[in-house]
Amino acid sequence: MSETAPRTARAVRATSESNIDLSVNLDGTGTSDIETTVPFFNHMLTAFAKHSLTDLTVRASGDTDIDVHHTVEDTGIVLGQAIREALGDKRGVARYGDALVPLDESLAQAVVDISGRPYLVHLGEPAGFEFHLIGGHFTGSMVRHFFEAITFAAGLTVHLELVRGRDPHHIAEAEFKAFARAFRQAKAFDAGVVGIPSTKGAL
Repeated sequence: MSETAPRTARAVRATSESNIDLSVNLDGTGTSDIETTVPFFNHMLTAFAKHSLTDLTVRASGDTDIDVHHTVEDTGIVLGQAIREALGDKRGVARYGDALVPLDESLAQAVVDISGRPYLVHLGEPAGFEFHLIGGHFTGSMVRHFFEAITFAAGLTVHLELVRGRDPHHIAEAEFKAFARAFRQAKAFDAGVVGIPSTKGAL
């Protein structure tokens, strides 16, 4: 893939539980147009787009009368699929990214490797966070679940740790922003990289 061509992709998923239509431009400016019917999730995806400099359009709906679980998970899967397609053969990318991001009292760190090997290490959220209802719809457990979905679908190795935090909104947002900033570094082209940044010759 040419380093001057925008890395774009569109992915669609339709099941009895959700309908997702999503497009990305990894070489964008962070603009977004997002509607998932889950307001707090819209907020998190908007933050991801802005801080990763990824243009993102999402139209998602699902059985949120039951739970937001399917809509959040399936959006993560589809976003991961689109990222993987847009990255192409990963020629010339930095591959690795690391970010430490505060949000008031919360502090989160993310390390991303565009490795082609899906693996998530997710640590540090306080006991009970997974049960907290944020914005009246989004449970704290969905943070980890979203990152599981995107990590495995995109083929990323991600270490994501909440260093400290108290407010559930701040905790979730710090984690999303840390991931976004680390991904921004990892997907960026590095002028010093020749070919694919792996001794195997493939990622």
